[in-house]
Amino acid sequence: MMGRYFARFDESPTRVLKIGNNYVKEYWGEGSNRAKNWQRYDLGGDKDKLSFEEGVDSYIPYAGPLKDTLDVTILKIKSTMCNCGAITIPELHEKARLTLVSDVSISEGKAHDVILKEIDNSYKN
Repeated sequence: MMGRYFARFDESPTRVLKIGNNYVKEYWGEGSNRAKNWQRYDLGGDKDKLSFEEGVDSYIPYAGPLKDTLDVTILKIKSTMCNCGAITIPELHEKARLTLVSDVSISEGKAHDVILKEIDNSYKN
């Protein structure tokens, strides 16, 4: 479930590519034709029968070394756990609930209908 997250870092085995003005890395989802093999996805019967692709074969933004963003990622996970009312992973397992969320809910949950302004970091209290 974390494949896309880790695929963007230097530690993943794919090359860093420049497409346009962006640096990217190759990424293929677990259910993509590139990732499938018959040892992992043996459906039995005739292996020449048509199967369908469930994942993508694409590019994702390059993020550099994992160590540069790991601390922030851990803080995000801890914050999410606290929002769920859990402090430990076993407590999260106990309290976690999966909920379907619509695209509208996601967009409404973010800042919207505003013009973001530049942050002046020189301001001091």
